[in-house]
Amino acid sequence: MTLLEVKELEARHGLLKAVRGISFAVGEGETLALVGANGAGKTTMLRTIAGAHPASEGQVLLAGEDVTRLPAHRRVAQGLALVPEGRKLFPEMTVLENLMVAGRRSRTGAWNVETVLEAFPMLKPLRDKRASELSGGQQQAASIGRAMMTNPQVLLIDELSLGLSPVAVDAVYESVTALIEGGATVVLVEQDLQRAMSVSDRVLCVLEGRVVLEAKTGDVTRKQITDAYFGVASTPSNDPARSDSETS
Repeated sequence: MTLLEVKELEARHGLLKAVRGISFAVGEGETLALVGANGAGKTTMLRTIAGAHPASEGQVLLAGEDVTRLPAHRRVAQGLALVPEGRKLFPEMTVLENLMVAGRRSRTGAWNVETVLEAFPMLKPLRDKRASELSGGQQQAASIGRAMMTNPQVLLIDELSLGLSPVAVDAVYESVTALIEGGATVVLVEQDLQRAMSVSDRVLCVLEGRVVLEAKTGDVTRKQITDAYFGVASTPSNDPARSDSETS
């Protein structure tokens, strides 16, 4: 079952077209990694899907329903949750309070404070600590946990490992991997290509606001992806015709 479908999506920053006619779909239980160089349009795309940035053209469908014109809070209520770049926690609130804020308008589902703390064990001893006092990795775990409190159908994570120490990245990925193995549907923007490929079913590379490569993770090499980063023609083994047309 397709949970998220993006059709010919476009988004602007003033006169700059940051997202240029992007289309893709994500099935239930699937993890899609969005990769690309800085400035490729990945964050704008994720924010536009989540409703934090307006779409100038195209559609966003969640479980078959058009949510393109719904404000962000309505999309959350429909089951679309964004973990933003930079975490964006309420700094003076405790971990528990940050979780509870999201839980107040939660959809019905399995995720609550107890299940979130089980999924992110690093947060258990920190539940009464203010978010401003947490390390980067702890803040990222709290931000993902806050999103899970809404019981999302689709979880959007922007720049999962950005600015984190290697130890923190390991801990956060351990918990995210558990979410994925538990059946979560995830769209992940990640700068660490190796990490992104290790958890994703498919990879989608964006260059200057356009999709230049899309393939199953097992059918594409790191070199093909890095070539696509910089606009070098490359052919994923599962769909040569598509790759040739997209990278031309």
